[in-house]
Amino acid sequence: MTGRLDNAQPYALGLFRIVIGLLFACHGASSLFGVLGGADGNGGTLDAGTWPGWYAAVIQLVGGTLVALGLGTRAAAFISSGSMAYAYFKVHQPEALWPLQNGGEASAIFCWAMLLLVFTGSGAFGIDRLIAARGERDADKASERTPVAA
Repeated sequence: MTGRLDNAQPYALGLFRIVIGLLFACHGASSLFGVLGGADGNGGTLDAGTWPGWYAAVIQLVGGTLVALGLGTRAAAFISSGSMAYAYFKVHQPEALWPLQNGGEASAIFCWAMLLLVFTGSGAFGIDRLIAARGERDADKASERTPVAA
């Protein structure tokens, strides 16, 4: 049983990355474009350039999209994780210690989920993997063509 689970790990990680990325991007799209209820639940948007909400929404939209695609996953997840840590400690935590009390559950979960992706990478189904595989194939072809000097 363990062997099957180990073999499925890249696929489970890839699906996890896609879901987390899409959910994160939806938060950004909601705040920036007023979709899915908007920033205020009534279709409202954040004013461009307002600190920190608008910048957080841009990071959510761009970072979430990159994570969902598996493109620059580690860097996008690192920045996204940091923005959620900031959101938790500057916006939510001053209200109360525990996320359940201060409304910071989403910030805390996104922070840790993105931090996990920093260390694991994109898993299966990511553009990062396609680029890496193509680079390895190109390197193998080049080494086959290069004569070995004596």
